[in-house]
Amino acid sequence: MKNCPVCFFRGSASVSDAGFGVAPKQAFLSARIPGVGIAQEKFAIARRARRHARRARYPMPFVALLIIAPLVCFGQEASPTPSASEMEAEPVVVTATRFDIPLDLSPASASVITSEDFEQKQIERVSDALREVPGLSVVQTGTAGQLTSVFTRGLRSEHTQVLLDGIPINQGLQGAFNFADLTIDDIDRIEVVRGPQSTLYGPRALAGVIQIFTKQGTGPPGGLLAAEGGSYHTFHEWGQSDGKIGDFDYSVGASRFDTDNPRPNNNYRNTAAITDIGWSPNEQLRIGSLFTYSVSDTGNPNTIFDPRPIDHFLTERWLVGPHIDWKPADWWQHKLIVSYDHERQINDPNEDGFVGPTRALFERTQVDYQNDLRPTSWLTLTSGFFYSRVNAGQERPFVSQIFGPQPTFVSDHTEEVAGFLQATVTPIENLIFVAGGRFDHFNQFGGVWTYRVAGSYKIDRTDTILHSSVATGFSPPSSQDKIFGNNFGLKPEHDLGWDIGVRQELWQNRVAVGLTYFHNDLSNAIGSNGLFQTLNLGAAETQGLEAELRAQPITDLLFTVSYTYLDAENTSSKDITQLQGARLPRRPRNEVYVSASYLWWKKLRTVVEAKFVNAREELNFGGPNFDIEDYSFVNFAAEYEVNPHLSIFGRIDNLANEHYSEVFGFPALGRAAYGGVKVRF
Repeated sequence: MKNCPVCFFRGSASVSDAGFGVAPKQAFLSARIPGVGIAQEKFAIARRARRHARRARYPMPFVALLIIAPLVCFGQEASPTPSASEMEAEPVVVTATRFDIPLDLSPASASVITSEDFEQKQIERVSDALREVPGLSVVQTGTAGQLTSVFTRGLRSEHTQVLLDGIPINQGLQGAFNFADLTIDDIDRIEVVRGPQSTLYGPRALAGVIQIFTKQGTGPPGGLLAAEGGSYHTFHEWGQSDGKIGDFDYSVGASRFDTDNPRPNNNYRNTAAITDIGWSPNEQLRIGSLFTYSVSDTGNPNTIFDPRPIDHFLTERWLVGPHIDWKPADWWQHKLIVSYDHERQINDPNEDGFVGPTRALFERTQVDYQNDLRPTSWLTLTSGFFYSRVNAGQERPFVSQIFGPQPTFVSDHTEEVAGFLQATVTPIENLIFVAGGRFDHFNQFGGVWTYRVAGSYKIDRTDTILHSSVATGFSPPSSQDKIFGNNFGLKPEHDLGWDIGVRQELWQNRVAVGLTYFHNDLSNAIGSNGLFQTLNLGAAETQGLEAELRAQPITDLLFTVSYTYLDAENTSSKDITQLQGARLPRRPRNEVYVSASYLWWKKLRTVVEAKFVNAREELNFGGPNFDIEDYSFVNFAAEYEVNPHLSIFGRIDNLANEHYSEVFGFPALGRAAYGGVKVRF
């Protein structure tokens, strides 16, 4: 296994995927759907608030009960309006419906990771935070800085749409998002919604959506400065500040990360900065903009079987995203985002035998408009418009010139125009029903229709929430598929996915458990025919179970557990890289995550987390897949608060010094220790 010798993207999809083939939100709905302030409260506080608000909460439905729902509707009345204080501590999710709803009543399978989780577990990169989410598999090609992909419910990494404050940020060349360089600087929370979401978010949302929200200043300015050092000559410095001054609010974060890692030519350097600024002349209007910048320089040591001592890779990205939030009336709200981002990549020197450095670049302009209209107290209509223009190019120095001058730089131009409509109906207390449709039109292959039906219903007497969804999704061919595979006639991949689940609160709401079954049928899958060509080769099927538990038996002790069972196989005989019935590579059959956090004497926080992964296969080009080793690791973190302005912290990753590889031939780090200090002001 090695980095792709043609497309050079730190292993690209062919290596990483080895595929087949809280900021406060203003209320913008009626009293039936009040605004929800996101305070990132501790688990116990949120649960206590929920008990008091149980009789006055946002109503929700259950789509799988469509047959019996009409019978239930005649037996209940509309719910009263919750007070702001009752709702303030409720954890909410935005991504599931494009507006705020309580997390535990979401009609979609959703998880939220907060900035408090980042701090307690000393998480520095978004990919490490996602390891605890059921239904997600994080695959890192070796050590920090190397290609890092996320599989959602067994589908490929380019099938998950990644958003930053509502802006799609999947890379324009590969279509997937490389999480290697994404740090948690200035991030307030991460929302993960599983299942096809193309109706709301279009391309790349075939398997689900990961949305990252930056912090928004709301109070007096404050900040944090921190630094740490540790194993493998690692040094990490970062800072963050946010606040509100008059009508202006801001948040800003920046970081620098340096490490040599253990192997030769394995060094990694990353500089990142992000800021969100806004102006709110009144409560109805906010005009702001998001700015991001990152540059990373990574040594590519390749596999342990074929090391490369000097191969190096540089990636530079920046994004600007002006946005307007306007609420002219209680029953009407508008949101407009205009974004532009640019990325350049250089592989120099390139030890793949090319005649020179390999370069690639892309630029993208996007416009996203959302309109929320509430004509009645029980109906909310969410509609919108989306436009995207992508110019991507890749230099190919490997192209032979023996038959005359051949182009060594190939470009791809893609334009997309889309419109969507979603209806959210709340006919009775604790019942919500969501139905929507979308049409996307592309300049290269025409139009694509998608739909989604979802809902949930809460049984107050038993604190039980039932939820289900049925939806379609699509993923267009990436520029890399078309350029590298020399096929600009590729068609989009399609998926029909559905799930059904239950969430239950127990022991006076100190314990919350959830279980969801999911199923996906992927068709028109893009893969290689073995002759350096990409084609729409066939189909695949994924299904499994997602389980999670969160328990707080006493105030300062918190347990979390998540488990995923996944059955993912190729169901087509057209893809010669995999036999029909073969298990999709790098999709573990079982994944278990466990963590425990305890606050000692209100000063010392200790966290232990463990991950176990088994039943994986690796892609064997030209032959059947082969089994690779199971692995597990344990991490320990501790932080002591000297005073409100100063704390010291340390952690040990891979405490048992497990020797393992998430990608065959690219070993992960052994035991590593780090320590540092934080100053708050």
